[in-house]
Amino acid sequence: MSSQNFQNTLHRRHADLLITDGRVITPSGEKQIDIACQDGRIVALGDLQAGWTADQQIIAVGLHVLPGVMDTQVHFREPGMTHKETLEAGTRGAVLGGITSVFEMPNTQPLTISKADLQQKLDRAHSNAWCDYAFYIGGSAVNATQLAALEKLPGVCGIKVFMGSSFGDLLADDDEVLRQILSHGSRRVAIHAEDEARLRQRREIVERSHDVRQHHLWRDVESAFLATRRIVQLSEETGRRLHVLHVSTADEMEFLAQHKDHVSIEVTPHHLTMTAPECYEQLGSLAQMNPPVREKHHHDALWQAIENGLVDVIGSDHAPHTLEEKARQYPDSPSGMTGVQTLLPVMLNHVHEGRLTLQRLVDLTSAGPARLFGLVNKGRIAIGYDADLSIVDLSAKRTISNDWIASISGWTPYDGKQITGWPIHTIIRGHVVVSDEALQDSPRGMPIKFEHSWKTDEINHEH
Repeated sequence: MSSQNFQNTLHRRHADLLITDGRVITPSGEKQIDIACQDGRIVALGDLQAGWTADQQIIAVGLHVLPGVMDTQVHFREPGMTHKETLEAGTRGAVLGGITSVFEMPNTQPLTISKADLQQKLDRAHSNAWCDYAFYIGGSAVNATQLAALEKLPGVCGIKVFMGSSFGDLLADDDEVLRQILSHGSRRVAIHAEDEARLRQRREIVERSHDVRQHHLWRDVESAFLATRRIVQLSEETGRRLHVLHVSTADEMEFLAQHKDHVSIEVTPHHLTMTAPECYEQLGSLAQMNPPVREKHHHDALWQAIENGLVDVIGSDHAPHTLEEKARQYPDSPSGMTGVQTLLPVMLNHVHEGRLTLQRLVDLTSAGPARLFGLVNKGRIAIGYDADLSIVDLSAKRTISNDWIASISGWTPYDGKQITGWPIHTIIRGHVVVSDEALQDSPRGMPIKFEHSWKTDEINHEH
């Protein structure tokens, strides 16, 4: 929409979509206001019922309207592993769970490490993605010197580095390789911090026992903390900002608090919801993730880090495997679980139980991602911003079930969990893609735009 058309829209009294009577979470706090959306953007806020008409209206009595919730860490397995997940099914689950944007990871087949790999994903997402999307480029020895150019490509959310828990060209466990990666480019680099050498050394612990209850003992605190210390030191040497993913230990949180000038922090719903050893006793390998769910001492430290503002974002680390794969004898069972569809319901239940405020949740899932990664026109309910909205019922009581999960893998570790708080409507750039919990219309997802390239961030896909 041109600036002139946008200005004209401000003076019109007809909108594509009008949302009324809801409690709206704005940058200034919670307000009882209406929202008018036109041409994909928010064009008016306030008491709009007397002077506005609309092609479509949502009466949000008793509901809260959040800026579109983002999941900045998902693995949708396409291309190469579509028996576990696809971009269509993954994003369908996202919107059913109230998610409006996702960042997808590079450990597909082929790996996402070149411009051609990226284009293949963009082509596959076009007309198949229900929500907006961007893709990580994997940082490795084979592309380190090209990363400055690759990170600027349209549709790229950043660079992802696996210090452990990966394979082939995506595994970057050598300091010189890491130094090379960090020295090329300027955007924040997302890190999976586990020390590969220590993991290999300690694997015999579980190869003898085959006991999944020892998962967090094999992949122990020092495995995570050692890698985190190494990468932070390298970031200081190279002057590169980091985003440390799925932080799982009290030790890392205490350390990272001293380096917040150039390091941001993600935590996941499963690390905030589950504890060891109980989760392994109840779920077996369905609770197997990397880094692992840990003891309550670490679980409590993550919540304290949310309370004191240390945590910047929440991501699901949605990483599905089939139930057949999960049933393999541990430790040959793969690590990973579904999560994109349950991120918002699980976190709303934590809001209901008083562990965090709704405003803090919005900062962790909307404003925080937009701020850290430089998203254009996303992350807040404000005039001129994309009309991405997650409309929720804080009092709705639901039971999460495998039957509800859209993922190709068809299961969730939260099967049977009763919660309070549920997504009701999902709106992406003014399009109602989920209404009254039911899927509507057709996939309309588009590549996310970023501040560093907004003038040239044009991909030849039209909806």
